[in-house]
Amino acid sequence: MMTDLYQSQRAMRQMRRQAMQRGVVAILDVGSSKISCLVLRFDGTSRLSDDNSIGSMAGQTGFRVVGAATTRSRGVQFGEITAMQETERAIRTALQAAQKMAEIRVDHVIACFSGANPRSYGLDAQIELESQMVNEAEVARVLSACEVPEYGEGREVLHAQPVNFALDHRSGLSDPRGQLGQSLAVDMHMLTVDSASIQNLIHCIKRCDLELAGIASSAYVSGISSLVEDEQELGAACIDMGGGSTSISIFLKKHMIYADSVRMGGDHVTSDISMGLGVPMANAERIKTFCGGVHATGADDRDMIDIGGDTGDWEHDRRTVSRAELIGIMRPRVEEILEEVRARLDAAGFDHLPSQQIVLTGGGSQIMGLDGLASRILGQRVRLGRPLRVHGLPQSATGPGFSSAVGLSLFAAHPQDEWWDFEIPIDRYAGRSLKRAVKWFRDNW
Repeated sequence: MMTDLYQSQRAMRQMRRQAMQRGVVAILDVGSSKISCLVLRFDGTSRLSDDNSIGSMAGQTGFRVVGAATTRSRGVQFGEITAMQETERAIRTALQAAQKMAEIRVDHVIACFSGANPRSYGLDAQIELESQMVNEAEVARVLSACEVPEYGEGREVLHAQPVNFALDHRSGLSDPRGQLGQSLAVDMHMLTVDSASIQNLIHCIKRCDLELAGIASSAYVSGISSLVEDEQELGAACIDMGGGSTSISIFLKKHMIYADSVRMGGDHVTSDISMGLGVPMANAERIKTFCGGVHATGADDRDMIDIGGDTGDWEHDRRTVSRAELIGIMRPRVEEILEEVRARLDAAGFDHLPSQQIVLTGGGSQIMGLDGLASRILGQRVRLGRPLRVHGLPQSATGPGFSSAVGLSLFAAHPQDEWWDFEIPIDRYAGRSLKRAVKWFRDNW
């Protein structure tokens, strides 16, 4: 089972290299409420970072956005594809619009999705070095020495990233290659998801006549684009509130060390409004966006909102509701989502990290007063996050709803080393396993 995915991930890395040579790739964020597509053009130069060190071996490159489009999502619920043809049509729509804007045809796509019940595992291993110096083969050996847990039927490994190396007694190395020592240890973060979700997405993209050049969890890529470097280094959680699901990721030392998701998002708030006020979803969405909030003040009792409607029944269509009543409908659901997030963060041991910064992003994070409510429920240090600025991104795609699309672009240009970037000897992925919890970062940092 490990072998198949390892091979297909390697094949995707190969596709990514081809896309880089052609200089163009599409970024696809398949969400429950919208599907966004960005077309990136790469200039092929490997940029040196500020301290003149080359980035990860997976190879990085500078890019600019030359096309962008977004369309209403169809056939996706809780971040998972439920109606293949519908989703395929929506993907084609977004892709064609983005290609048209970019005036270029795209064959390769890198995709991300939320939901799919992510589960995090912390693995570790230690080996004695055969040569004095750490080389590629030694890194492959220590990675393959990690005990892979029994993660169950119907699950696939989506990410497997070395997040920390230790050489003899020096821990906290991000890349030990070329250094001298006797023994090498690694901590690896492994993320598994429901394989049906991945298979559906892969199948859907194939049906659009596209080559898949990479796949990522939106929890991970949102964190890449919304957390600033200090937050990624010292420890922070990114809460990406989407339409159908809310993704959670925790970063430390510039790596994701935990991810999870809650099967609720902004759409649930909308449907509560729709049911509470007896209006169609489209109206409820508009009322939520323009008048909604979670924090009532005295003035909200007098602030009347036109519900509107076009049933033709004059009395019915002229109804109004006070803003306080609207908040009364929205707040319980938003609280429920945040309580659920709180429980996941507690389970991950988030309160043991050196810094407990929380960043809210995603389309659902735009509800008025959310940051105040979130800091009450989740902890003091909460801020609203927007994705980093990237070259050529149109103004319409700079909001928090584009955190995962922008993060996926950064992931495409600067992929982190994953297990499958190394030639791991085939005899090494036997099914040896050990049940382990994700508590290792308590002990190791």
